[in-house]
Amino acid sequence: MNEVKKFVTVSKEKREWLVKAFQVSGVMVWKALTFESNSPLAQRIRKAAMNHGGILMVCAPEFSTMHDSDGYMRQYFPNGVMVEFHKKNNTAAVMHKGRVIKIYDHVLVSDISAIQEYAKSLR
Repeated sequence: MNEVKKFVTVSKEKREWLVKAFQVSGVMVWKALTFESNSPLAQRIRKAAMNHGGILMVCAPEFSTMHDSDGYMRQYFPNGVMVEFHKKNNTAAVMHKGRVIKIYDHVLVSDISAIQEYAKSLR
């Protein structure tokens, strides 16, 4: 499965500024901005980058998400699976070709990625 990748994007000039400000190599700045390192130094570099115009970017596998007025969020996956999150009662249903495969109760935001991974794994 493809995983979600994060990185902080800044201009070339800002990357050069980070190298000088933290007295580190360009490689260290790259590791910090691409989350290849999560050391305290890397965290400080990312924070400085964000404070100076950096933008946190997230690359994730493509799928459609619809936030409908009926209180549901629906996600449509390329394998024909739909996940339907009911926003008011915190439940989710995983459906494949119109058939309910699995129901989740008491869904938290932290549960969503695991539900999505399950949905993507169905054939």
